[in-house]
Amino acid sequence: MLGCHTGRNFQVSVAGGSYQDGLTSMIHGCPPGMKITEKEIYGDLLLRKPGADELSSPRKEPDLPIIYSGINSADTVEGAGNAFLTNATPLTILIPNLDRHFIHIKQYQDTNRTPRPGHASYATFMKYGQSDDAIGAGIFSGRYTSTIVAAGYVAKKILGELGINVFSFVREAAGVQCPEMDYEDIYQFTQRYKEMRKNYDPFYQQIYEKQRIRTEMRFLEKMAVLAEVENEIDKIRADGEEMEPEKIKSEYDVHHILCCPDYKAACEMVEACGKITKTGDSSGGIVEVAATGMPTGLGEPVFSKLDAELGKMLGIGAVKGVEIGAGFKAKDMTGHQCNDQIRSENGKVVFDSNNAGGITGGISSGQNLIARLAIKPTPTIDKDQHTIDKYTLENTKLSAITRRDPTIVGRIWPVAENYTAIVLLDNLMSLYGQKTLMDNLGNS
Repeated sequence: MLGCHTGRNFQVSVAGGSYQDGLTSMIHGCPPGMKITEKEIYGDLLLRKPGADELSSPRKEPDLPIIYSGINSADTVEGAGNAFLTNATPLTILIPNLDRHFIHIKQYQDTNRTPRPGHASYATFMKYGQSDDAIGAGIFSGRYTSTIVAAGYVAKKILGELGINVFSFVREAAGVQCPEMDYEDIYQFTQRYKEMRKNYDPFYQQIYEKQRIRTEMRFLEKMAVLAEVENEIDKIRADGEEMEPEKIKSEYDVHHILCCPDYKAACEMVEACGKITKTGDSSGGIVEVAATGMPTGLGEPVFSKLDAELGKMLGIGAVKGVEIGAGFKAKDMTGHQCNDQIRSENGKVVFDSNNAGGITGGISSGQNLIARLAIKPTPTIDKDQHTIDKYTLENTKLSAITRRDPTIVGRIWPVAENYTAIVLLDNLMSLYGQKTLMDNLGNS
């Protein structure tokens, strides 16, 4: 199977499936000397994992990562102080599937003859044949996005140390929109929301804060802990602190479910999604990604334009459109309205607007990067649908019995955020390489 690899300088390869033993993210190009821990990677993974709230699938995967390779197992020389730092070899992150019991597999077996409308199941069966991994949709399941979050966290951490902040939020859900806000305020909101989620996540508290898994433990020791956790999932979840919406609003000034910076809009989004869910149906929305502190010069012409690279986020399951800046609204503007006019102010270049979303000619302009993703409704719904028996081609009816997300919008924003970080770091490394070469050649 091809298509599971991306990047030129910061490269990411992913593997695994929804009901295989787990998923894997392998990063090539991670610089040496960085401290990367399972605890901090999980801090991002918990944002997209299922079973966290009323708007996500009831599957109870904790998504606990294990770093398998790419870091020193001890000081390379006694007293060197480089133990557990990255060493420039490929960084491999494993995400074992712990909530995959036969009762759930049987549900898929009972329905796998009949492709689910809106899913990849018919197309993948025709492409890969009878050995197609159809249990939980395999690598075409939303679970594979955990690998993007894991790899993207590493990229995002590097970018952050270079002054580039990448963040994302729910712009629209079930037809309810978040109003326009200052991006610095939105960034600060996302940091508070992430902190809240870590403080209320029972696995973050029980596994990492209580140090059941520690960086210095050997791989087999960590896996032994996960074998224990597999039988403790329900207990750990039950022992977690209950989310009290008003308390969370008071302490963090965030909504307890949705990463939407406008509290009123977030409440209305949840209510609107709930109304649709009660009918057995699902809903979609829009996720927005922003990056501040952007340098000028990221991106290459023609086939590797920065906006074209970001357009590859169509590879995220359920994403049906990607727009940059004004996006599709640009078609209704005049040239004068659409152009971001430029002026000099106190020795600095200032743009009057940002309809280009921080990218012109496929190259970053130094403005904030703005991208939006259109998310379709969850295809697994609690309504009868007509389909076929893929073996006999007989017409038949499908009644959904598998676990489902009422909406995917609330889980895709961390995927979009970290995917964007992968693209930006890959292009930043190209820019740095070009500038270094030009400097050494005496060109400017």
